[in-house]
Amino acid sequence: MGSQINYTVTGIDAGAGIMSSTQKALKAYGLESDNWQLQTSSTAAMTSTLDKAIQDKRPIVITGWQPHWMFTKYPIKFLKDPKNVFGKAEHIDTVVRKGLKTDKPEAYTVLDRFHWTPAQMSEVMLKVNDGVDPEKAAKQWIKKNPKQVQSWTKGVKKVHGQSLKLTYVAWDSEIASTNVIAQVLRNQGYKVTIQAMEIQPVWASVATGAADAQVSAWLPKTSGLFYKDYKGKFEDLGPNLKGAKVGLAVPKYMTNINSIEDLKNK
Repeated sequence: MGSQINYTVTGIDAGAGIMSSTQKALKAYGLESDNWQLQTSSTAAMTSTLDKAIQDKRPIVITGWQPHWMFTKYPIKFLKDPKNVFGKAEHIDTVVRKGLKTDKPEAYTVLDRFHWTPAQMSEVMLKVNDGVDPEKAAKQWIKKNPKQVQSWTKGVKKVHGQSLKLTYVAWDSEIASTNVIAQVLRNQGYKVTIQAMEIQPVWASVATGAADAQVSAWLPKTSGLFYKDYKGKFEDLGPNLKGAKVGLAVPKYMTNINSIEDLKNK
């Protein structure tokens, strides 16, 4: 099987946390000595390669993370990681600037209550991937899930045109969550602006008060370094999504490959 795919794991951007974890995994499972290598590309290139492989029923190994629309669109599965190189499940937290509770208590309450599931997030991501504008996809999801949205906004007074700034990392998951919560806050009367940034400036923007909040804090591993760097300069409102996961994934038709260990000498 390895020779069919040139002993290659199809990865994403070089700087992504999952790439360094995958390099560690290749070493930990003795795959480096089997000539396995990690190919750097981009999320778009990786999913395009995955799409072609699945259409042809060819074997492929990719860097995968959930929530992501590829797990909704394609029949793929995570490989077991008995050595726990990729760590346990992550959660995505909502992080706000110091003083938000006093300045904008209504926004603080809605942000504090905001939570949803990987499946719900994937719904929005899939629409955006299919070409729907992220703001429109968010509005459609809000319309379809009134009870969930009400659990975030119930009893919260509406405001009139107060400004609010959210920053986010432009990952598919964060494009979905940031657009949904921004739209909910707009419906509460806030004038919300959202700005995409690299991961470090997102943390810096909230820590310095340049932004009010972010809902893209993958923890404990992905954003762990920034959490430590800026500790004491922000308020963590806890998880808005639980059960996030990273690891290596393959199509389900690769029935004899269920663990990273199974790649050895294959």
